[in-house]
Amino acid sequence: MRSMTKSAVGVAREALAVGRQTFPAYGSRTSRHDFTQAQLFALLTLRQFLRTGYRGLVTLVAEWQELRKALGLRKVPHYSTLAYAARRLMPEAEKGGSSTTPR
Repeated sequence: MRSMTKSAVGVAREALAVGRQTFPAYGSRTSRHDFTQAQLFALLTLRQFLRTGYRGLVTLVAEWQELRKALGLRKVPHYSTLAYAARRLMPEAEKGGSSTTPR
C-alpha cells in the first residue's frame, strides 16, 4: 500500500520517475531538447497537485530551487510550453474528463 504525501517535491520526483517509464525522452528528434517529456509531465502533475494555473506554476518553479534540482531543470519553461505539453501528454485531464476512460 502506498502512503499519501503532502510534499510537492516528493510528488514531483514520483511523477518524474513515472514519466521516464511512460514517455520517450523527447517528442521529436528535431525538438529543441530543452525539457524532457518526463520533466514536463512531472510539472503538469505538480500543477494539478498544487491546484494552480500554468503561470502560477512557472512562478513557483522559478522561486523553488529544490524543486528545480529534483526535476533536473536548468531553466524554467514558459507557461505556453506547459500548456502545449498538457494537450499532448494529458489530453483527457485537460478536458476535464477521467484519464481512465477507455478510448
